[in-house]
Amino acid sequence: MQNFMKQDENEHQHYFNRYGIDSAVIRQLFDIALSKGGDYADIFFQHINSNHVGLEDNEVNRAYSNIALGVGIRVIKGDQVGYSFTENLALKSMKLAARTAAQIADAARVAFPEKIDAIAVPQYYPIETAWEVVSIDRKIALLNQVNEHIFSLDSRIIKATLSFYDSSAYQLIATSEGVMKTDFQPMTGMRASCIAEQNGRRENHGYDYSTRDGIEFYTPERLETLGRESVQRTLELFEAGKPEAGQMEVVLAAGSSGILLHEAIGHGMEADFNRKKVSIYADKLNKRIAREFVSVVDDGTNPNMRGSINFDDEGNPSQKTVLVENGILRSYMHDRISSRFYQVKPTGNGRRQSFRHAPVPRMRNTYMLPGPHKKDEIIASVKNGIYAENFTNGQVFIGAGDFTFYVKSGFMIEDGKLTRRIKDVNLIGNGPKVLEDVVMVGDDLEMAEGGWTCGKDGQGVPVSMGLPTVKVSSMTVGGMN
Repeated sequence: MQNFMKQDENEHQHYFNRYGIDSAVIRQLFDIALSKGGDYADIFFQHINSNHVGLEDNEVNRAYSNIALGVGIRVIKGDQVGYSFTENLALKSMKLAARTAAQIADAARVAFPEKIDAIAVPQYYPIETAWEVVSIDRKIALLNQVNEHIFSLDSRIIKATLSFYDSSAYQLIATSEGVMKTDFQPMTGMRASCIAEQNGRRENHGYDYSTRDGIEFYTPERLETLGRESVQRTLELFEAGKPEAGQMEVVLAAGSSGILLHEAIGHGMEADFNRKKVSIYADKLNKRIAREFVSVVDDGTNPNMRGSINFDDEGNPSQKTVLVENGILRSYMHDRISSRFYQVKPTGNGRRQSFRHAPVPRMRNTYMLPGPHKKDEIIASVKNGIYAENFTNGQVFIGAGDFTFYVKSGFMIEDGKLTRRIKDVNLIGNGPKVLEDVVMVGDDLEMAEGGWTCGKDGQGVPVSMGLPTVKVSSMTVGGMN
């Protein structure tokens, strides 16, 4: 116990102060959590401050802040999980939460280490200025700057809506294996959307950023891009129509088209779906599932990216996990439970929305690595197809991988050339089949800049994704009959 005090309290005292705890409290909670014979326990403290500002009709019309503070206590027995949380950090309430989580087990008390080591962690999202010291006036000034720029670009713009958010999350996790880690997770995002009117017809579109960074992220260049892209994407829709429906070749644009990779393919590689034999990939490990130039990774270490984490919500180190290597499925995304089942190391994918939730295998930044082809070469190879540029939403049945995605805008490809603009297109298919049908992969990988939140088991976590230009040999395109 004294070793724990010496090694950890000095280094993590500001976190202890934030939660009103000390090392003795943590030991008491472990003592209760493991009192029924659980194999393992962890204690997850979290304090989040978040702020939101919105601007519409040229004035700030909403602003609010949220504070979340609490602790989640998890006990594992085999593959069963007991979980309880409390927003009241009084010792009595925390002990009750530990006692509740302990009920998953019914065996002799389990001992835990006398010494809990403070583990140094890498920093994948350093920032210059903490959000707590950034005034709301500075945030409003950014919104006004982009708003004025949007209206200056084209007289057809009749409305602009902008939003800004930032959050600061302070997290401490201690495990019954003798590990303690702390983390500060910043996040910010800014979105601009606009409505344009032309000859009695209206169109709307937008653009956004999201990143684990400070206010220094919002350079004049990025603010200019935010306004310009919002306007340009909106005005281009006046020239767009719907394609004819049917089976055709599809080229996925580099960048945010990675949402299809994330939703239709990535979820099927999360280990819990495979452990439970729900995923179509459950029997595909170390088997070919794509062509030799297709490689897919899930990476938690990309600097300042929305889905990056210094360590996961179980305390496991973040890493770059190769899921598909040269067409061969090499790994699933693991949390603690699935890694024990498969007898491999955790991949740092145990994630939770907040202290109110138990961690499960989740993606971080998921992307396909660059391939051998050029973008122009890919487009030139298409006789009749579409170029899908911007996605907005979709639905996926994770087990089989069947999906429907909504393409907001893109182009027809006719005789190897981008021709007329298209909009409001549905892509319908099967994720594993699409991966098999990827016949060309560009060398132009781009990561999405926007803010994506991945939903699973009632939880949402921040993620990002990316893709080079990719050609799929055949997909169902929903357009005009």
